[in-house]
Amino acid sequence: MKPRISVVTLGVAHLERSLVFYRDGLKLPTQGIVGREFAHGAVAFFDLSSGVKLAIWAQDDLAHDSGLAKAPASSTSFSIGHNVSHRREVDEVMEQARLAGAAIVKPAEETFYGGYAGYFTDPDGHLWEVVWNPANVPPQD
Repeated sequence: MKPRISVVTLGVAHLERSLVFYRDGLKLPTQGIVGREFAHGAVAFFDLSSGVKLAIWAQDDLAHDSGLAKAPASSTSFSIGHNVSHRREVDEVMEQARLAGAAIVKPAEETFYGGYAGYFTDPDGHLWEVVWNPANVPPQD
């Protein structure tokens, strides 16, 4: 296996609601929902940095495709990290997420490693961390 992740797929309760949150609220680029012509195929892909995609797919369809039983989502099973280049961007992204309908679960604050970070959950409870880490500043897009 190569050391890369190309797509992160989130199972969501309401595909349209999540599309609005990520496209209109967080301003992630997408062509919208595709695959409606297929049973269990409706999905939306968002273009992220370095060719990575974020996908949202109805949790029922993800369970059907994988063959696993649908299970409740857990906000503490994993988090998605969004590193920013400047400390002030943490507050800007957190406010953007709040205005989009995210729940702020931990307002941004100084971290033990000398950074600054906060957490929010999307409408389905997926946990996002917005972080400025001076030792891990992302390249400029």
